[in-house]
Amino acid sequence: MADSKAPLLADPAPLGLCGFALTTFILSLWNAGVLAGSDVKIVIGLAFFYGGIAQLLAGMWEFRNGNTFGATAFSSYGAFWLSFVALLIPGFGVSFGEKAGPSGTAVAYYLLGWAIFTALMTLGTFRLNGALVGVFVLLTITFLLLSIGAFNGAAAGSGLTQIGGWVGILTAIVAWYTALAGILRGVSGGKMALPIFPMGA
Repeated sequence: MADSKAPLLADPAPLGLCGFALTTFILSLWNAGVLAGSDVKIVIGLAFFYGGIAQLLAGMWEFRNGNTFGATAFSSYGAFWLSFVALLIPGFGVSFGEKAGPSGTAVAYYLLGWAIFTALMTLGTFRLNGALVGVFVLLTITFLLLSIGAFNGAAAGSGLTQIGGWVGILTAIVAWYTALAGILRGVSGGKMALPIFPMGA
């Protein structure tokens, strides 16, 4: 008689968090002015394959796990990175940063929309754990700083955009920490654990 139990599905959250963290880290280096000019193109591969596709897949697997928060977050930020990379690939006809591309105001509203979404998602983290609270609070601040910087015409490496880049780097570090906590739980059967400060369910 066949086993009727559903196959065990690994936790997709560490994958999603790592895809988010590394892509955010590299783009934030550009926003902070550590990388400059056309160096932003280094993020294209990451934004498409790791931050985009891998994170979108993590979101789909979270649907399978019945995790509404994880499914919504990973799917949405995967789509964010795919939409962002469309601004960087000439074949999409958008040409980010070129004269034919979107205005700074349009980019500012784009970032503001993501700041609003992230702030709403932050509310959900208060029912999960402190590590995720840290990720989402920092990400909300990052999007707000980048949005205000774009409204003010601040280029990468200057003004609020530069500050947003540094906060983005910190966001990536906290996301990596949260991912590592999940990986260690998975490989040790819960015996190895980093504190993530669980909150009320």
